[in-house]
Amino acid sequence: LDAPALMPVLLDGLIWRSRVTENGQRRVNYYIKHLVVDAHGDFNKAIEWVTENGDPKLVCHPILSIVTDMVWSRVAFRTFLYNKAWFLFTLIVFVSSQAVLNHLNKGDGSGSGSGSSSGRRLASAEASTSASAASSEDGFTHTTDLPIEIRAAIFACRCFIYICSMGQWVIFHAKNSLRDFRNRALVRWGRCAIPEYLCAWQGWSSLCLTMFLFLMLCMEPILHCFQHNDGFLFTEHCFEGENLLFPYSIMSTAAMLLYFLLLSDLSVFSTRVSSFALICTRVISEVTLFLFGLTFFVASFA
Repeated sequence: LDAPALMPVLLDGLIWRSRVTENGQRRVNYYIKHLVVDAHGDFNKAIEWVTENGDPKLVCHPILSIVTDMVWSRVAFRTFLYNKAWFLFTLIVFVSSQAVLNHLNKGDGSGSGSGSSSGRRLASAEASTSASAASSEDGFTHTTDLPIEIRAAIFACRCFIYICSMGQWVIFHAKNSLRDFRNRALVRWGRCAIPEYLCAWQGWSSLCLTMFLFLMLCMEPILHCFQHNDGFLFTEHCFEGENLLFPYSIMSTAAMLLYFLLLSDLSVFSTRVSSFALICTRVISEVTLFLFGLTFFVASFA
């Protein structure tokens, strides 16, 4: 906004109130057409400009309240709900493939049917030791491996994440980056020019999620064990897979945190939760500064 002080005067001029009362009420007209669409019939960026201005008094103006409520209820609500429903579904599939299905009961093996979870999870050093101790001359034994149905379900869920979720994010970032470069909507960050959409927290967090999913695909233990599975299809237990379990678990944890971070947009459905999220974002810089000062104080007198 070039002249934010004139905005209340402009918005007040878009309201017409009748001087004649009918049954104790006056007729009021709101002229909001050009706040919704521009001269070319496209969606107007007035709401975006007002949001970037960051004036809470201006946002509470009756004209802007009507415009935002109309856009949300008639246009944005269904699209937002559809996108978040799809995102929530991909999150459920991701959690199932990383933390649910691989902790189900083990299948009965030739040497042990106890269903113990040793040697199964990703970031455990003791699991790698027990797996090495249980290995045979030809490689790893699979007596405590999961049944073929569960292993196939894990592989199918991970393929869904790599193809549908990561593929969708790759297309999203490619389109937005190309659009910003064509429109020269770039922001200087040091000596580098980055697309403008990455300045929003949703942009850079989704880009980080895409990178972590790509690293998970490169380190996927099931893919590395395809040629060394000893007849156990879709297994993670081979020499190559066991060496990648720990870094794969780190990438998986980071991706899961980013999934839940991007899911925080659902707070718009509750005013109380939205207020709490807004307060947290406002005070997080103060908390960070306090922790930095506390760390400096402890390190100085340690």
